[in-house]
Amino acid sequence: MASTQTSQKSVYMITVVASLGGLLFGYDTAVISGAVGALETYFISTLENNPTLAANSILQFKVMISLCILAVGLLFGSFILKFFKRSTAYIIIGAILFLGGAIYYFQFLTLPGVLTENLRNSILGFMISSALVGCIIGASMGDKAANSIGRRNGLILSAFLFLISACGSSYPEIMNIFPANDLTAFIIYRIIGGIGVGLASMLAPMYIAEMAPANIRGKLVSFNQFAIVTGMLIVYFVNYFIVSGQTLTWINETGWRYMFLSEGIPALIFLLFLFFVPKTPRFQTMKGNEKNAMDVLTKLNGPERASQILADIKASFSRTRSHWLSFGWGVVLIGIVLSIFQQFVGINVVLYYAPEIFRGMGMETDASMLQTIIVGAINMLFTVLAIMTVDKFGRKKLMMIGSAVMAISMIGLGFALYLETEGLPALLLMLLYIAAFAMSWGPVTWVLLSEIFPNKIRGVMAVAVAVQWLANLMVSWTFPMMNNNSALVEHFNHGFSYWIYGVMAILSGLFIWKYVPETKGRTLEDMENLWIRKKQD
Repeated sequence: MASTQTSQKSVYMITVVASLGGLLFGYDTAVISGAVGALETYFISTLENNPTLAANSILQFKVMISLCILAVGLLFGSFILKFFKRSTAYIIIGAILFLGGAIYYFQFLTLPGVLTENLRNSILGFMISSALVGCIIGASMGDKAANSIGRRNGLILSAFLFLISACGSSYPEIMNIFPANDLTAFIIYRIIGGIGVGLASMLAPMYIAEMAPANIRGKLVSFNQFAIVTGMLIVYFVNYFIVSGQTLTWINETGWRYMFLSEGIPALIFLLFLFFVPKTPRFQTMKGNEKNAMDVLTKLNGPERASQILADIKASFSRTRSHWLSFGWGVVLIGIVLSIFQQFVGINVVLYYAPEIFRGMGMETDASMLQTIIVGAINMLFTVLAIMTVDKFGRKKLMMIGSAVMAISMIGLGFALYLETEGLPALLLMLLYIAAFAMSWGPVTWVLLSEIFPNKIRGVMAVAVAVQWLANLMVSWTFPMMNNNSALVEHFNHGFSYWIYGVMAILSGLFIWKYVPETKGRTLEDMENLWIRKKQD
């Protein structure tokens, strides 16, 4: 009994340390929400009064977007090469380059260096969501990092990148080592932080899933999501106390810097604690360090179970790494579509733009920040409920209920804005939406992604997570374009985008019901056998 208690204590302590990556993930996601208005004033509004600066910034914006598209394109091109035969992959990549390049050139690069409404909203949207480009890159690198330097060392790298980003984002003028203006420097440092977020978003749940016993794995992987929402809630409080009682001028000049700089504290703690946790048994076995793997397994599972688990791991790896389509398209598409729907339901619009949404409802700065704390508290409370129920009720049931409630609340919020009945009804609908997401698609998506991919093709998880960040970028970048568009505001009064997210929630529920298998209580090796049977059927 004492041995079991010691093992569980060790598992929980390791989970807490790894989940600090999730906390920083949440912190970085939410820190931008308190700074949106200040960043718009400090960087974007300045361009409106200076045509020369605007033209120069637009040119740098085009260069930055081109480089980001090139980087993301190369990463996704490498994925395509792993899915298809080389000749087929080159044809697909060539077709995408030709069509995408033509559209990109004529619809973007040829735009004049004049700050139009759409271009202004596009620059603002990209500045707010620029970290997501780094997230795509970091997630795409996740599999290579996991298999070369390891899950733990990959998290150490992510913590270091968080630390650099915190300093550079808060004072881009001082730390501008790039041949560009301060707006571009800010974006670059946000992208650097995003790489850290992307690495952590893949490696933290993978690390926990590989360390946790099967009977509590869902709970422990869900703890990563709890850490994410904890990070969000912490930064909502931090942002509130930074702006509370301060003048708008001070917030726009100085306050936003403290918001980003505060990220350095949890980043440093995470970096230091990671040196005290072990490498995962699966990584140790992969590298031939079976004794070390056995030591870790014995400590976490007890001597009775350790030998059998090590044998299962060795048997799994004895089947050499396979082509990513070895188990068919089914498991690959399920992972990718899960990631897309988690973002297309609009969660990060609420998380990134919550204070601006509340200010749009007529609230003052302090009040809007306080409402954001309520959003964070609801997010955390219902994430805890999800952690407590995910291993009891299963994954599918929680996901389908969450989709239904999110659809109702988002469509209702759209009508509340359209009919100009903002205030308490809109706030309650938003809180209902947050509660539904926190009980379902927030934590359970990560549980499913950590469970459905067999060890032989676990690298596909990097594709799923990268696609998730790409979907996040699309939603976050396009929201200001829709929400601030004069024509859409005139016809729908800010309700249009929320109706789109509501429809996505309906489609997400149908997808879960029809295509996603229940993974509750199954080991990672059980899931591999499931996909083998499905391919044979």
